[in-house]
Amino acid sequence: MTGLRFGLALAASVLALGVAQAQEPKKGGTVHVVVQPEPPMLMQGLNQNGPTNMVAGNIYESLLRYNEKLEPQPSLAKSWEISPDAKVYTFKLQEGVTWHDGKPFTADDVVFTLDKFLREVHPRWRPIVNAQVDKIEKVDDLTVKITLKQPFGPLIMTQEVASAPMIPKHIYDGTDYRANPANNTPIGTGPFKLKEWKKGSYIHLVKNENYWLKGKPNLDEIYWQIIPDAAARAVAYETGKVDVLTGGSVDVYDVARLSKLPNTCVTTKGWEMFAPHAWLTPNVRTGILGNKQFRQGLIYAIDREFGREVVWGGLGKLPTGPISSKTKFYSADVPKYAFDPAKAKELIKASGYKGETIRLLNLPYGETWTRWTEAIKQNLEDVGVKVQVENTDVPGWTQKASNWDFDLNFNFLYQLGDPAMGVARSYITSNIAKGNPFANVGGYSNPEVDKLFAEAAIAPTDSARQELYTKVQKLLADELPVLWLLEMDFPTIYRCNVKNLVTTGVGVNDGFRDAWKE
Repeated sequence: MTGLRFGLALAASVLALGVAQAQEPKKGGTVHVVVQPEPPMLMQGLNQNGPTNMVAGNIYESLLRYNEKLEPQPSLAKSWEISPDAKVYTFKLQEGVTWHDGKPFTADDVVFTLDKFLREVHPRWRPIVNAQVDKIEKVDDLTVKITLKQPFGPLIMTQEVASAPMIPKHIYDGTDYRANPANNTPIGTGPFKLKEWKKGSYIHLVKNENYWLKGKPNLDEIYWQIIPDAAARAVAYETGKVDVLTGGSVDVYDVARLSKLPNTCVTTKGWEMFAPHAWLTPNVRTGILGNKQFRQGLIYAIDREFGREVVWGGLGKLPTGPISSKTKFYSADVPKYAFDPAKAKELIKASGYKGETIRLLNLPYGETWTRWTEAIKQNLEDVGVKVQVENTDVPGWTQKASNWDFDLNFNFLYQLGDPAMGVARSYITSNIAKGNPFANVGGYSNPEVDKLFAEAAIAPTDSARQELYTKVQKLLADELPVLWLLEMDFPTIYRCNVKNLVTTGVGVNDGFRDAWKE
């Protein structure tokens, strides 16, 4: 690969395209947005819950952004260069960037973030940096060099704001990261700053007047409204209290009705980086859930088509394995599981199941998830499996999932543009680590799976990677370390006079930098 320079030319072309397509943005204004449920925290380096990312992705920034085709764009890095042997990545940083407390953002912050902070706490970055990175070093105040142990093409996809938010070294270095008081008052470099968080009511972000990108943001403030009831969220939009209903924030039955209201636009864009995959994670460490036949019996017992058609209103697609059909390296050449209660009973009996109660941890993200949990509980009880649903709030769910305190755990995870980032983490042995609900919480461990994921991450060509990922999909679809339920679609409903809201592959999560209100 020859040295590649990106950044300034890309920025210019994107800017020109935007000017050609849109009228001049108006300055000022307030936008009210629903966030559901209330985030457990806004320190994005320590928590990657969906609601945290939605709000905090406008407070923090990363080296790169990604368009809807998942092509890298400049952010805190204005340009980058990849060495001819594809092992050295050199990032040139924007000039004049300051943290929200006024301190300068420099290469020291980047090295601290990637080499220390996220290596310790981040379930997606940790396995990548440990397996692939030789060293991360400061060249000068505005230049950072990442040297790899071997070529790793997916590295350029790792610098999205939820995957690698830049963390202020002067606030966190030498502290207990999880106990740092600054976690309650996040300091980023982003276009908005936290002004107030009134628990249970709203999160108020205000314009960063010293933002490094001149002329941005356009809006003065954002109120993230916390409205626990789905019907009340729909009413809040109908009555004009909120301008944006983020993906998944209203009952799926309300989507068609709300989309017909005046001055209303709907898009399913802005999820390209995520390609969310919903599933049940069995805790395979002990008991009957460690038995493959039992897990296969469970997936035959679950009416996944009912979940898609009835619970999710026809949104999404049934998955066949760990890699979404919406992303690279998908393969349909895997064992398939139709809804078959008779087959389920046969496998469950053969597994040696003796009637023990299975604890099913519900995901507390609203009524749709609760209905889905109840439907699956009924499916499993219909084939003779005793199920006890455990309900909790988001912090409680996070604690239970992080500490492996469940038998079956409802979750949905992001694919993040490449299986090396968003898929492998849920299945590899090295990512079995307490403390994060998005690591390998089920405890599945298979040396062959570890080997295939490791080889696929560094294979030199896409065809070589496809061959390895096809093998691992077939193996996992047989062993079922998780029970895949749905490739999800999340429509965003918003006032048509809110412009430029979804312009990247992560949608509203970093969209308010460019958004404006007519």
